[in-house]
Amino acid sequence: MTRWRDRHPTGRRSLSALTALLLAGGTLAVPQTATAHGHPKPPPSYADVLDLHGTPAAAQPGDDEDNNPVNVFADQGAWHAYALPEAGDKDAYGGFSGPLYIAQEYPWWLSKSFSRIRLTEHGRTLDLAGGGAPRLTSLPGRLLQSYDLGRGLRLTLELRFATDRSALVRAEVRNTGPAPRTLGADWTGSLLRPADKPMRDAPSLTATGSGVGVDFAKVRETWDYLTDGTERFEVTHKDRVRTAVDGDSYRTEADPVTLAPGRSHSFDWTESYTFTATERGKEQAKVREVLARPASVVSASDARWRGYVAGVTRGVPADRRRTAVKSLETLVTNWRSAAGRIKHDGITPSISYKWFAGGIWAWDTWKQAVGTARFAPELAESQIRSMFDWQIRPDSTTRPQDAGMIPDVIFYNDPARGGGNWNERNSKPPLAAWAVWEVYKKTGDRAFLREMYPKLAAYQAWWYRNRDHDHNGLAEYGATVDPANDSPEERRLAAAWESGMDNAPRFDAALGTGIVANRAAYGTLLGYSVDQESVDLNSYLAADQGYLARIAGALGRGADARHWQRRSDATATAVRTTMYDATDGWFHDTALGTGAPLTSRGRGIEGAVALWTGTASAGQARSVRDRLTDPAEFATTVPFPTVAKSSPYFSPTAYWRGPVWFDQAYFALGGLRRYGYGKDADALTDRLLTHASGLAGNGPIMENYDPTTGAPLNSPNFSWSAALLLPMLTGDR
Repeated sequence: MTRWRDRHPTGRRSLSALTALLLAGGTLAVPQTATAHGHPKPPPSYADVLDLHGTPAAAQPGDDEDNNPVNVFADQGAWHAYALPEAGDKDAYGGFSGPLYIAQEYPWWLSKSFSRIRLTEHGRTLDLAGGGAPRLTSLPGRLLQSYDLGRGLRLTLELRFATDRSALVRAEVRNTGPAPRTLGADWTGSLLRPADKPMRDAPSLTATGSGVGVDFAKVRETWDYLTDGTERFEVTHKDRVRTAVDGDSYRTEADPVTLAPGRSHSFDWTESYTFTATERGKEQAKVREVLARPASVVSASDARWRGYVAGVTRGVPADRRRTAVKSLETLVTNWRSAAGRIKHDGITPSISYKWFAGGIWAWDTWKQAVGTARFAPELAESQIRSMFDWQIRPDSTTRPQDAGMIPDVIFYNDPARGGGNWNERNSKPPLAAWAVWEVYKKTGDRAFLREMYPKLAAYQAWWYRNRDHDHNGLAEYGATVDPANDSPEERRLAAAWESGMDNAPRFDAALGTGIVANRAAYGTLLGYSVDQESVDLNSYLAADQGYLARIAGALGRGADARHWQRRSDATATAVRTTMYDATDGWFHDTALGTGAPLTSRGRGIEGAVALWTGTASAGQARSVRDRLTDPAEFATTVPFPTVAKSSPYFSPTAYWRGPVWFDQAYFALGGLRRYGYGKDADALTDRLLTHASGLAGNGPIMENYDPTTGAPLNSPNFSWSAALLLPMLTGDR
């Protein structure tokens, strides 16, 4: 996972079937419980699995690390999100914090609370906390606020997402007293402007016949703010309203309502964020349908989320289910629907980190799809397509030599539109066939296998054509022929990024990592390789060849299946016989040419991948197990640091030089289980889940953790951590 802040100085396919189900008021066949008023609700034990309370202080979220300290909620692939007020913050009562919107690639707060409802009676403003402290809570799929106003009045606010562009908010006022009550209702909000130009001048308020809108001027600040001047945030009320705008603030007023004893009225509105006029036109039609049948949308949303919860908690011990639901909420909040150059719905690494909010990475996607398939298989398929949409084709006019390659990362903007974060200078580790097969196991969708099979085969071919320097069947990480790869150091950096383990010691220039050019037989430059064959890369390739054999078999391609299995066996044999060092009992990268294990660089967690893929012999696995369970090596307070504690290069907080990443922990645990060390895996899983700070409570799931203390590190609400926690919680490999 490349940290872009370190790099820089500063045919859409929607989930149409699911959207149609929601708008039609459809339901899923899952059990349901209900409140006294008949509203479905999830089990109360899943309330506030993640702390979503907070109010932004400035338009630009983030601390010194570009992290947003306020956790947010989104759904359906929306590009805007919300939080809850803090308990006791009366100035924020009656509204939801935000929204946080993504300016194509970067998250910004539009307001502290853009739509705060106020109730009046006889010209007097009613105190929302008049009857005591409110309930401000998050539940799977919705945010909830419940207020006792005293004297027989109650107000409930619920926010859900109705579509991939619109949230539905329902404010139900109920008269529980003995006499009729006539109430007025209005909404107020103010813009939270960015501090610096030109983004400071981007948003502007506009009154509409049904509420209020925010238009955005065109701003092309590559590393901070990107709009085209066509974006719009719009509040649309179901009831008749009147709006007045005063500078950066507005007030929307509804007609008074009279409530008989025991009766209620629901003020319903949507909050939509769209990028283009075409999107907006389509969304306006959806909004009319949502507001015409809000109860059906609520019912369908709640049913969908009950299905999600059932999917992620199935087989999970009762005391770990809240963590599973937190993983679910993390993945769904990071779901982005197709927009800009992102052609299919996908999952971004984290809406909470500036550089991870608007892009989709390849190896993140493979891992995330495996977790997502447990609760939303159609979304998992879409994620995989979102990357393969940009697989390099043989007829490419810019890089035909890279036919079959999957770019490292795609964003809303490609380079032709000023997309500085888009990256084709390297690829990412090949786990795509594994992801496709794992999704297929949940769906049985052979059409998806047929669609993906030739693309997966082309990706395999690219690795051996462009990244096997000496053509010995063992590949290397490397760099493409790209303007950014204009020096040996830049090529080495791209190769390290291609591994996903950016600053791992095994890619240190100081430790002798060099670069070689790869050329076709007729002399054409194909790309570059580091001068070492990597154990994780070749173990992944062996595994993906095995999964291609399974895919071919499921498609009735017997000859292909046998071919891929022979390839897998040969790759695994090469790893097993050349990359294991018997002296220290570990798998290592090997020097290009000599094949000597590069043991002086210390043990890295990548050596355990050979167990997860089944590449190791039983004896090799036993030795690797001894080191994985040794507190002086990898069995640290939070197990599985990326570099062994015994290594001279171990640094517990230095990105890939020590912190614990959950994908590597998943591979290590799966490897132990594969070779019969289930008890060790169970004990180490329990240690990881217990000692990773905030994981068992309501803290966010982090990008990585300090292996010695369990302290959270780097990006909060991180998708691949959340995705691979799900199989870890059930002991799957």
